[in-house]
Parts: sequence; C-alpha cells; structure tokens
Amino acid sequence: MSQECTNLAIATGEAVASERNLRTTRLLPELHTIEAYSSFRSYQTILLKRRWQIFFVALAVVVAVAATSVLTTPQYRATARILVEPDNSELRTIDGIFRNASANDDSFLATQVNVLQSDNLAWQTIELLQLWKFAEFAKDAKLSNGLAMSVGNKANLVEAFQSRLVVDRKRDTRMVEVSFESTDPVLAARVANALVNNYVEYSFQMRFKSAKQTTVWMQKQLGELRDKVQQSQQALVDYQRQNSIVDIGNKESVAEQKLEDLSRDLTQAQSDRMERESLYELANSTRSQVGVTAQNDLLQKLEERDADLREQYSDALAQYGEAFPKVVRLKGQIDELQTLIERAKKRVIEHFRNDFDVSKARETRLASAVAKQKDEVEDFNQLLIQHNILKHDFESNQQLYESLLQRLKDATVSAGLRATNIHVVDEAVPSATPVRPRKLHNSLIGLLAGLILGFLIAMVMEGLDNSVKSAEEVERLIAAPALAAIPLRNGFRGLAFGGTPSTVQSRSKQNSWFKLSLFTSAAKRLPGNAVEFTVLHEPRSPISEAFRALRTSLLFSSVIRPPKMVLVTSALPKEGKTSVSLNLALALAQRGSFTTSIRPQGTDRNNTAPRKVLLVDADFRKPGITQLLLLADDPGLSNVLCGNKSLEQCIRHFEPQSNLWFLPTGPLPPNPAELLSASSMELLLQLMREQFDHVVVDSPPVLLVTDPTILSSLVDSVIMVVEMERTSRDAVLRACRVVTNSGGQIMGAALNKVDARGGSYYGHYYSEG
Repeated sequence: MSQECTNLAIATGEAVASERNLRTTRLLPELHTIEAYSSFRSYQTILLKRRWQIFFVALAVVVAVAATSVLTTPQYRATARILVEPDNSELRTIDGIFRNASANDDSFLATQVNVLQSDNLAWQTIELLQLWKFAEFAKDAKLSNGLAMSVGNKANLVEAFQSRLVVDRKRDTRMVEVSFESTDPVLAARVANALVNNYVEYSFQMRFKSAKQTTVWMQKQLGELRDKVQQSQQALVDYQRQNSIVDIGNKESVAEQKLEDLSRDLTQAQSDRMERESLYELANSTRSQVGVTAQNDLLQKLEERDADLREQYSDALAQYGEAFPKVVRLKGQIDELQTLIERAKKRVIEHFRNDFDVSKARETRLASAVAKQKDEVEDFNQLLIQHNILKHDFESNQQLYESLLQRLKDATVSAGLRATNIHVVDEAVPSATPVRPRKLHNSLIGLLAGLILGFLIAMVMEGLDNSVKSAEEVERLIAAPALAAIPLRNGFRGLAFGGTPSTVQSRSKQNSWFKLSLFTSAAKRLPGNAVEFTVLHEPRSPISEAFRALRTSLLFSSVIRPPKMVLVTSALPKEGKTSVSLNLALALAQRGSFTTSIRPQGTDRNNTAPRKVLLVDADFRKPGITQLLLLADDPGLSNVLCGNKSLEQCIRHFEPQSNLWFLPTGPLPPNPAELLSASSMELLLQLMREQFDHVVVDSPPVLLVTDPTILSSLVDSVIMVVEMERTSRDAVLRACRVVTNSGGQIMGAALNKVDARGGSYYGHYYSEG
C-alpha cells in the first residue's frame, strides 16, 4: 500500500507539472507585454526610491537659477518693424516685375537680414549715437587708450553692439524685426531706430548708384547692338535674294506633301508586288491546284469533265476490256481533254507571271521617284538651315536691342526718383518690462532641468548600485525560486513572552512522545517593539502574510514530503535572517497539521493536531534569537554538543504558541566550527527529527564563517535570506556557490525588507484594505 501511495503521489506531481507547462504555453503571447510593463514599472520604482535625491537636486538647481535671476541686471528690448519689398533695381519691364517679384524672396530677405547685421551699419550707428560714452558699452567693449578709436576699440565696440542686436525675419512674410537690448529702455529704442534709418539710407544709396551705373553701361551697349541688328538684317536679305527664297513656308509644305504622296504610292506598289509574287509562286509550285488558285471557271470545268470521262473509262474498261470501241473512244477523249487542261494551266501561270512583272516594274519606278524627291527635300532643308540661322540671329539682336532700349528708359526714370523698397512699419519705443531676467520663466526652466538632472543622477546611481532589486534577479542568480517577499515595516509592536514549568509539564503529559520538562527557569518577558514576532501579534499585516507565503512555499516545495529540517542563513550580516527564522517558526507552528489528499492507509484525515516546531539558534558568533528572548545565560546547543546537558534540559517552551519550542545557543564556545562539525551535531539533528515535525535552524552569514557551510550538509534544505537593495549580486552568488559546493540544497530565497512603496508584492493590496 505504501508503494501505491508513492506512485499516486508521483502521478499527481506529474499532472501538476503538466498543467503548469500548459498554463505557461498559453501565457507565452503575453510575454512581450509583460516585459514592457515591467520596464515601465522599474522606472517608477527608481523614481519612488530616489525621490528625495531628485527633489534636492531639483531644489538646488531652482535656487541657483533664482539667485542668478535676482542678481542679474535687467535688460530691456526695443523692437522696430520694417517691410522689405522685392528689389526691382534690375530695371525689369512691368510684366517682368509682376511675374518674378516673389521668385527669390527667401534669398533676398536673407541677404537683407545679413546687411542689417553687418559691421558697416553697426559702426555707422555707433558713431551716430556715440555709444562708447555709455558705461555698459564701454564695459562690454573693454575700451583701451582712453577714448581713442583704435582698430581694436572699433572691433570691440562693433562686437558688443552686435551681441545686443537681434534681427528676426517673420516666416512666410516680408516683415523683419530689428531688436536691440540695453539696460536703458530709452537707449535701446534710440539704437534700434537709428539702425533702421541707416539701413533705409544705405538701401537707397545702393539703388541710386546701381541705377546710375546701369544707365551709363546700357547707353554704351545700345550703340553696339544697333550695329549688330543692321548687319544681321542685311545678311538675311542678301541670302534670300541669292537663293531666290520668297515664300519658304509654301515651298517647304509642297515638297514635303509630294514626298508623302510618293511614299504612300510606293508602299501600295510594294504590297501589290508581294501579293502577285506570292500568287505566281503558289500557282507554279502547285500546278494541279491552279484552277482553284486562279479561280478560272473554264479550267475548273475541264478538270470536272476529265474526272467524269475517267470514271466512264474505268467502268467501260472493267466491263468490256481495252479493245472495245467505246473504251478506245473514251481513252482518246481523255487524252485530248488532258492536252486542253495543260494548255489552260500554262496560260493561267503566264498570266500570273505577267502581273508580277508589271507590279515589280511599277515598284521600281516609284522607288526611284521617292529617292529623287528625298534628295530635293534634303537640299531644301540644307538651304533652310542657313536661312534660319540668319533669321534667328537677326531676331535675337532686334529683341535684345528693344529690351535694352526699354531698360535704358526705365533706368533714366529711376535715377531721377527717390524710391526705396524699405518701409518702416513700427518704430521702436521704450519698453517698461525687461526681457531678462524672466524670473518665473527661469525658475520653471530650472525646475525642469533640475528634475531631469536629478533623474539622470538617480539613474546613474541606480546603474552603479550592484544590489539585488527584484525577485526575478534573485532567481536568475541562484537558479532557485523566490519563496516570499517580506515587506519593510516602519514601526514595531511589543510582545509578551513567557511560560511556566507547570504549563510545559502539562503539555508534556498531553504528548507522550515528550518525556522531560522543557523549562528549567521562570518565564521571561521580551523587550517591546520586536519585529521578529509580527506573525504572532499582527496576523493580518502584510509582513505576516509574507511569512505565511514563505511557509506555504516551504511545505509545497516537494510533492511527496516537505523538508523537515530547514537552515536559514544569509550571505552577509544584518539581512534579517533572525527575524525570518523566528517568524517562519511561528508560521509553521500556527499552521496545524500538514494535511494532503495522499495519506497512508489507516491515517485519520480529520487529524488536526498542531505540529511540533523547534527553533534552534546555531549562531555561536552573534546569537540574535537567544539575546532577543533574554536566554543568553541559559544552557543550550553548546551544552548538548559537549555532552553537559540533554536536549530536554536545554530547550525552552514558547508559551504564546503552545507547539513551539526554542533551543538557545548556550555558552559561546571558542571553536564553533569544530563543535558543529563533530559527530554529536549530526546525532543531535537526528534526535530533533524524531521528536519534532519541523526544525528551523538559524545560522551565521555564509561569507563570514564556515558554520552555515557545515550545517547546510546536515539539513534537508537551505533558505537564503536576501535583503532587497542592500545585498550585492556577487555576495548572493558566492554564498549560494559555497552552500552548493558543501553539499547543501538551496530550496530558494526569502526576499527581506521589500519596499512596498516601490511597487512590491503586498503593499498595494494592503494599503487599500
């Protein structure tokens, strides 16, 4: 029956694994979505975790920007607006002006903006207003040698002037804004208006000089063009007279029409010739079918008569023989008719031959005529090329002459007018509000920059942080599951602890397997605010739920039988292994009996008797649980291992939880490793297996001493306590390797001090409940 139960348990485990694989397969399409969501949640976790760092960085940046804005001298800006119309200084005709006015607006306006920013206009404005006398310009220009306008001082003044000048061209318009900044709003307006006036005068002078130079140049060119027009016209007339060209268009059209008609006739003649040639060749090659080919009625009748006579001849020959008169007569008629048929075929073939020769001769004559007409057209075209060259030369010179004459008239008129394409739309006026510093705007920009900088610093610090940050990361490191995530708590509650010998003895009498009294001293009280007893006094808290989850993971880690003896350790000290050990022992004691659907025959399914749990403090270096329970002076594990005391004399009953016992460390030995590696330790653990249902052993950190390495090979499973965001990945990996190499079996990791505010496993649920 025991074998059957074992087989049933194995089958049940395989079914559970199969169902788990099927569920995993169904969830595969959602992996990408889950990974993307986890990535987003990781950023949220970093923000919540390092929010104070981000806050102080942003605050420092805002304070620095605000202080700089307060200490900065206010700057005022005055703006003048001008309209820049298209430049018509090239003296185009009226139609050309309207057609090409906006063809090069972008390049023209960009050029005008550069002109406004030029050194020449800047220096004219500086000289007009004597800006070197103002303190702010003298300071920016760093003038030397008093007020002497040396080359260096002039360059410095122009550079200081341009640093305060802003020229902006409005998009999709011909409006240009000229702005100037200064600590004096009146001076800023004067400088902007003076610069615009200098630009308008500069534009007019450039247009006037250009018009005047153009007029002189065009008068000179006009005389030369007049002579070229006369010469080209005379050459054209002489050529027409020499070649008797009167009406070129009519003569050209007649020659081309004649060539077209001859080409069409030649094409038709070629078609006729090929058709008749094919008929002749067909009739000559198939003489027996000439009648059908030529559709000759006489020949067809003769052939029909011949066929009839031959039929009569065959019948008479078969009936009478060759010497019979009728047979001889029919034979003579057939021979005579055959002679007539041959003569008719020859006449038909000769007729086809004559038609073919006639069409071939006509084709030859038309081909000769077409070739001759082509030569005439080519000769005429050669004559026409030279004529067109001369005519085009004359027309080009004449058109250029007329265009230049019109431009000369326009230039003469423009030179006498004071016209400009620059119009002042708005003059600059002093501003009552400074443009810099914009305190509120700068503060908001500083806040945004500070938040971004703080976030970047937080990301860098997070990237440099080598600590464990998630359960998935722990599972990848140790190749074992994360058994539970224990939240971080902010406060603690007190706990009463004690027991009396009478109570323990009463419990001993109820359980016959336990023969000795567990207490040798009076009950002791625990200090308040102990987080190690959360499971007992805060059963509905997130931390208690986490330890119950750890208990469930422990009990269901094996399908057939859960591990009975568990070692709780960590890679480094102060990771919370003491609190994990005590709360795990309390959770196991509170659970009651471990009931499953698979029981040996005769087992009572209604048996709910509490399981006996023993908590062993095996940390001889720093016995945390022993000190917490105020049992440092009592005998314990070291006494049992040395043979001074028995197990029953050293264990203590935990009165608030009736089925929980505790074995303190006892006096701290000088050689803990040698004591734990003795054979007495293995015998003691075997005795504990027989007397208790669950044994939880608290040990020192793995990377500091060898004690947990020795104990890991003597217990069923090892639970590695990992403090979130403190324990480094390297420490966890090294600790697990040490335990595994020593023969221990790591069941999984308990993630301790998980920040619920960072999106942990339990904080959100219980914050709502």
